Amino acid sequence: MAEIIIAVAGKVSEYLVAPIGRQLGYLFCYRSHVEKLRNEVQTLRAARNDQQITVDEATRKGDEIRPAVLEWLNGVDRITGEAEALALTRDDQNMSCLNGWCPNLISRYQLGREAYKKAQVIVGIQTARNFPDGISYSVLPRSATFKGYECFQSRDSTLNDIMDALRDDKTKMIGVCGMGGLGKTMLVKQAAQQAKQQNLFTTDIFIDVSWTRDSKKDEEEGIVKIQQKTADMLGFQFKGKDESTRADELKQRLQKKKEPEKDKEPEKKNQLEKEKEQKRENQSEKEKILIILDDIWKEINLEKVGIPFKDDRMICKLVLVSRDADLLCKDMGVQKCFPIQPLQGEEAWHLLKNIAGDSVEGDQLQPIAIKVLDECGGLPIAIVTIATTLKDETVAVWKNALDELRSCAPINIRGMEEKVYSCLD
Repeated sequence: MAEIIIAVAGKVSEYLVAPIGRQLGYLFCYRSHVEKLRNEVQTLRAARNDQQITVDEATRKGDEIRPAVLEWLNGVDRITGEAEALALTRDDQNMSCLNGWCPNLISRYQLGREAYKKAQVIVGIQTARNFPDGISYSVLPRSATFKGYECFQSRDSTLNDIMDALRDDKTKMIGVCGMGGLGKTMLVKQAAQQAKQQNLFTTDIFIDVSWTRDSKKDEEEGIVKIQQKTADMLGFQFKGKDESTRADELKQRLQKKKEPEKDKEPEKKNQLEKEKEQKRENQSEKEKILIILDDIWKEINLEKVGIPFKDDRMICKLVLVSRDADLLCKDMGVQKCFPIQPLQGEEAWHLLKNIAGDSVEGDQLQPIAIKVLDECGGLPIAIVTIATTLKDETVAVWKNALDELRSCAPINIRGMEEKVYSCLD
């Protein structure tokens, strides 16, 4: 009988004393609970930053982040914000009353209790950082294309290679080369469109530098135009007026910010201010700029422009487009150059048929249409212009167009002089 009474008494004390002890712990050990909360917040923030690096890397590759990962990151931001606010708003002044003569037992109890519970929640969130299916998954390329861009199977591999180069942090300068009329500009704009969809860059800048074709054109004037267009797209104004001063300003803008020297600040700096500073630094580090210089005919001195292409701290990537592969590779020093080839066989015919219509497959017209297509030399711009002009025309008109093309002076074919031969000169 006595043993039964002792056992019951032990259980009663276990259920009564333990909770009472925990409640008293909230009151008398509130400082240790707050300190533990701060430590847990610090540990969780480090885990979040580590996870964010992996997420950013997956995003740059074009992968979609799994909802569970995004939910975990948002949950971390929410709980750490609440915990920091709790620790900041409850200092020692709030823990006493009567001008400090008497401890405020209610405030201390509430703070200890809330800090303890927040710390337990944070520990649970840390444990939940387990994603057995991975943090991301691959998706098919989006179907959206740049207006005017024609998808050709022969160009898909080149486009994919360009996208890989844009994702590669070690590749700073990319070249795209090929004769006029092949669609280099359209291909590069399509790559920029996909890069935008995949969040590879925060800003993309397209600059036509066809002025380099004119040997008499003032280089300084052209460089100023590149500087100004870049500044306008980045939303900043030059302070200097001369070319060299602007180049220095642009160079600083296109570089990662140097780490500022740490101020000798008090130990207790406002945590919210620290968080704001960290966010500003993170935004600066995440900034990536894509600059496309299209239709280059002669070497452009990028140092004079203010583009620090040899600097490891450069936050921009360059895509240079030209007909001259040697100009890009030897003179301007691109790291990777992608040549564009004329359309062949079925792709060229498919483009012609899509625009001119099914009539080109007629028994009488098809042989002539094939010969007209051969005269276009696989140039998309020539095929599009010819097909648009000859759409729904008679066999006689197609024959006349063929004669014009063979004469090397197709002045009677609408659009040839303006659209095709101007880009082939």
